[in-house]
Amino acid sequence: MKKIPASILSIAMLLLHCIALPAFFLGYILIYDSLWIDNFLETGKGTVFNTLMLTSILIGVMCASRIPMTATRSKLLPLSWWQYALWSFAEIFVFACFAALYMALVYGTYGYFPALGKCLQMAFAILPYPFIIFALLFALIRPDEESVAEENLVRFADSTGRLKLVIAHDVILYIEAQENYVSIHYMEGEHRKEYSLRQSMRGIEDLMDKHGIIRCQRSYFVNPRHVKVLRRDKEGFIQAELDIASCKPVPVSPKYYEQLSKML
Repeated sequence: MKKIPASILSIAMLLLHCIALPAFFLGYILIYDSLWIDNFLETGKGTVFNTLMLTSILIGVMCASRIPMTATRSKLLPLSWWQYALWSFAEIFVFACFAALYMALVYGTYGYFPALGKCLQMAFAILPYPFIIFALLFALIRPDEESVAEENLVRFADSTGRLKLVIAHDVILYIEAQENYVSIHYMEGEHRKEYSLRQSMRGIEDLMDKHGIIRCQRSYFVNPRHVKVLRRDKEGFIQAELDIASCKPVPVSPKYYEQLSKML
């Protein structure tokens, strides 16, 4: 199923869900004349007071859900639409559970489960609208600049599938096989870094192809974006000199020479 764009998990979307969505909930109840909602909330202190309390609960639930979601978005992406819809459904359900707890504890008129039924009815009658509107707004209207940035990120996982390193594809210099590990050489600002990942060259081959980082020798991948020149040394071996002075030349086998030279 199609993945959600990165903008769905952006900071702007976080603010909409933590501020605009509760405001929509508050305004809907106070402005729209719904007899059954008024009867449910009118329990001594009034509809307005209880609506404000439920709105505060909604803000707490959305912050507890959306802040971690946004903070870990690099790990959550790519997230499919059905997974995002399930997450949103869970947020509404959890809000209804806490709202029912408030109504049951503060007012003895309701038991928890009768209050839960009313809160579920109220929550799912109101909240799906802003969820859908916000998702459409960011998926169809807002230019998804973050999606472009996300597509340029390379996510390196180890042999067990655990995510270990996320970097932009254009900062990768070359990757070298070292027994049961691969050594990823990349730039971080002005400094050259190296990261050892427990993985095989075959295990990352498809990932490298996806990001235009090609195999140049049995034990090497090289990023053509950083290859300055291909030359033969005194022994006749082909080497790729990179545009980073501190980098050693990367060996190129005749098998991959033509492919690499066409990309320069």
